[in-house]
Amino acid sequence: MAKSNNTLCLDKFYPEKDLMITDIDQQSDKIIIQMKSTSSSCKCPKCNRITQKYHGTYTRKVQDLPILGKNVQLEICSHEYACLNDECEVISIAETFDGFLNNYSRMTERCADFICTLALETSCEGCARVCHTLGIKTSGDTVIRLLLKRYESLPQPEVSDVIGVDDFAYKKRHTYGTIIVNEKTHEPITLLNGRNGDTLREWLKNNKNVKVVTRDRASAYAKVISEELPDAMQVADRFHLHQNLLETIKKALNQEIPATISIPHNDTFIDAEEHCKKNRI
Repeated sequence: MAKSNNTLCLDKFYPEKDLMITDIDQQSDKIIIQMKSTSSSCKCPKCNRITQKYHGTYTRKVQDLPILGKNVQLEICSHEYACLNDECEVISIAETFDGFLNNYSRMTERCADFICTLALETSCEGCARVCHTLGIKTSGDTVIRLLLKRYESLPQPEVSDVIGVDDFAYKKRHTYGTIIVNEKTHEPITLLNGRNGDTLREWLKNNKNVKVVTRDRASAYAKVISEELPDAMQVADRFHLHQNLLETIKKALNQEIPATISIPHNDTFIDAEEHCKKNRI
């Protein structure tokens, strides 16, 4: 029977050059799509050499974006290749489908992109709940690992000669960290553990190009910067100057103005008014 023009062809939604759909099993709560790899070569991730020598086959089970609220599982009969470079330490290579499915991933890249975007707009636990409603199986911990993996794969941000240093709390009064910001672009450069200056010292040793550092008035940061970058200019940032000024004004007012002010009773005002009338004041 010829296909109708209105029939949805799933092949168009997957890499037609590398994957071929062999069977579709639709169940009450999920859709299982069986696929077969049609690739004939693969690049070694270590030495970047192209190889066409098959090493074996295996089945990969990965999760894709849902279809009409149903969870979609892909069962891919994938190839393993043998690296032909004798000097390379890699023996077998699991093929990847760049832009669609990467090494050892349990979900497609577009599914991971959707989860990360949703997590950044909501929260990890909130993202997991929304995904469960849509038909994507994940958890808050999985979302966190996904975000960390994406962060680690990002290119290292540029370190300018003007940076800002400040502390922040992972958990107030318990765990603290240090954030370093590019003052020219106002983008975070890195996060360091602790706020006593030890991790900042190690970071400054590898970034001697810094010439200006804006910071709060904490002595730990000031000491480390002076020791590691003696020629760098240290600037107390405006926020902490305003904060310190307000605290000083508050302390001065607290010393001059009593904590409690008694308000006279109405009878006192009436007696005072009669006294003024009697004495014609």
